Amino acid sequence: MPEACEVIPQTSTDGPRNEHVIRVRGLVNRFGRQVVHDGLNLDVRRDETLGLVGGSGTGKSVLLRSILGLHRPNAGSITVLDQEIHYRQPGPFRQWGVLFQGGALLSGLTVQENVELPIALHSNVPVDLRRELACLKIFMTGLTLDAASKYPNQLSGGMRKRAALARALALDPKILFLDEPTAGLDPIAATEFDKLISYLQKNLDLTVVMVTHDVDSLFNICDRIAVLVDRGIVVDRTERIVDNPHPWIQSYFGDPRARRARKATQNHVQRQ
Repeated sequence: MPEACEVIPQTSTDGPRNEHVIRVRGLVNRFGRQVVHDGLNLDVRRDETLGLVGGSGTGKSVLLRSILGLHRPNAGSITVLDQEIHYRQPGPFRQWGVLFQGGALLSGLTVQENVELPIALHSNVPVDLRRELACLKIFMTGLTLDAASKYPNQLSGGMRKRAALARALALDPKILFLDEPTAGLDPIAATEFDKLISYLQKNLDLTVVMVTHDVDSLFNICDRIAVLVDRGIVVDRTERIVDNPHPWIQSYFGDPRARRARKATQNHVQRQ
């Protein structure tokens, strides 16, 4: 393993921020007689952080899996980075990274080996350089380099999240998908993880799509929030979505914890 890693700045040559990197049109997902999505449309803009929320059974994970090509919808079209997505067919998967709920690290591999794996599978990078790249990703996520030789069961919950994030960044993705990234973390660790995501998003020009129930994360790092309701979706800027009159949205963002999170964010912005 290299003794030190140097973070190499990246220069973005991509299109304007308002360009859509994900387009979902007319999405229908049914399970028997249960209709989860009925004609759902969604656009995700380049370089934004989009939070995805909704009640139980509204199909947050189904939508995410559909976009990733891991679930076959009943109808509709999905385009990611100008490529149409089909169930289990080749797509721009090398240009996105996924942080699965719980991390989903391979227990028999060390942290470094977990991070190296996507590079080994999807590139012709020599072994020595592959190790250096893995070291860089581990360093970028705030882990100390001695964590690289540890196995997942030797890590705390927060460290496992960071290791899984390092693996998600292994191929220098343009889009980062996060499934409940702060679930199971204590408030301090969750706040630090939010700060890390925000830092990486800005410095690596990432588009981030985040499924979460964490209202603090929504207000702290999301540019827009997409709410799954009535088999469709409502999307607006974070500061405006709270005023949407839909009963579920009002109930969700009217919850005392959500009000506290919103107020804390407003106070932080005013102090800056």
